[in-house]
Amino acid sequence: MPSHENTWETTMNSPRLHRTVILSAVAGLALTMTACGSDDTSTASGGTTSSSTAGSSSTAPEPSEAMPASDAPFGAACSQVPTEGEGSVEGMSDDPVATAASNNPLLSTLVQAVTQANLVDTLNTTQDITVLAPANPAFEAVPADALTALLADQAQLTAVLTHHVIPGRLTPEELAGEHATVAGDMVTIEGSGEDFSIAAEGTVLGSAPASVICGNVQTANATVYVIDQVLAPAAG
Repeated sequence: MPSHENTWETTMNSPRLHRTVILSAVAGLALTMTACGSDDTSTASGGTTSSSTAGSSSTAPEPSEAMPASDAPFGAACSQVPTEGEGSVEGMSDDPVATAASNNPLLSTLVQAVTQANLVDTLNTTQDITVLAPANPAFEAVPADALTALLADQAQLTAVLTHHVIPGRLTPEELAGEHATVAGDMVTIEGSGEDFSIAAEGTVLGSAPASVICGNVQTANATVYVIDQVLAPAAG
């Protein structure tokens, strides 16, 4: 997405400004989504549903009835994923990623952000991606008094969200390392086994590393790793 990357690099020309701008935008998102009622949720769901046909047509492995332990989702927050229905691990496996996330209550704020940035179709129709998906508490942790002016800037919001998307489906064995993102920058993931994190300087809050809290969740076109913080794109 070259246009988003250029806008990011032009606007964010210093580390301090970069941190303030992203913190403001995501905090604004948290405030906006908190204020939204059922009408916004319906809008988000409607947006994702309209894209499900194209996303569902993507080629993806059929989920097995008995998934081997090494291929199963892992992490403490996986217990918060519904055990049945479209939002369950099995239910998410045959939907494209934005549609799958819209059915999972752990990711409702992220889905509303993706809808606001008009990225539903892009995420649903892009084949073989890895999504680092901030859970609802990741947005709630951002200070509520931060400025919200940049929330209306779609290019900036898109830069934040696409920084969480990596081309290719990464297995847990491949997750650690430095990876190019769809935003055109890099994200470094550390760890192994079932313990993965992104350094504090790579997060919006900048105070503690972001951790994978429910990893290796499969959708029709993506592998999802739910994380406990919102990540910040690298300064241009």
